[in-house]
Amino acid sequence: MAMEMRLPVVRKPLSETLGRDTKKHLVVPGDTITTDTGFMRGHGTYMGEEKLVASVAGSVERVNKLICVKALKTRYNGEVGDIVVGRITEVQQKRWKVETNSRLDSVLLLSSMNLPGGELRRRSAEDELAMRGFLQEGDLISGVLVQVSPSLVKRQKTHFHDLPCGASVILGNNGFIWIYPTREHKDEDAGGFVANLEPVSLADREVISRLRNCVVALVTQRMMLYDTSILYCYEASLPHQIKDILKPEIMEEIVLETRQRLLEQEG
Repeated sequence: MAMEMRLPVVRKPLSETLGRDTKKHLVVPGDTITTDTGFMRGHGTYMGEEKLVASVAGSVERVNKLICVKALKTRYNGEVGDIVVGRITEVQQKRWKVETNSRLDSVLLLSSMNLPGGELRRRSAEDELAMRGFLQEGDLISGVLVQVSPSLVKRQKTHFHDLPCGASVILGNNGFIWIYPTREHKDEDAGGFVANLEPVSLADREVISRLRNCVVALVTQRMMLYDTSILYCYEASLPHQIKDILKPEIMEEIVLETRQRLLEQEG
């Protein structure tokens, strides 16, 4: 029987000068945030004995006089303008039920879906009968879905990224991350719903698998997920085999290198 043995290694120190400004004000339930009564109470806080107290574990965020606590691990609460990745759980009359990592399933109406070819018209009875031809329970096509905590997805202007490694990612604000091969002929699309059923090459599958393991490594080390952090982690993982990325010591090594590059870029 094959046995693998790993020995302890010396951890590389993170530059103190680069890491001075990265500390956040973290609290746990019951911690006093401030005794100043001039602040307004936001989500994740409550007033007790003339002081503002945290009701959840997370980081304190302040916007002018408003103080709230952003939970480190929670279900997704939707906001207007969010990019959401979902998975169909049930096909109903003129609608789909979608799992979006929130407290309740979301609803995708047939009237809200773009028809194939970008055709603009009212939905007919034939469209309703063809709903399972568009989307059905558990559909996953040409990609990998990774579920993480919504608090680890960094809010940006765009959440659709074509990475130079040959794959694309959609970073859903709800914590669902979709990794799929980059299409070569995007300009030829007429718009609307398109199901790409072409087989994925071995090289694309390896890139997708490596990106997936890099996302898992970043999440394990509690790093924010966005295009730059994922790309830096991918580049740091190239000397290692895909399966080895999830080993604790290699995971820590590539994430440490990623964090160092991000800090150098910022400062």
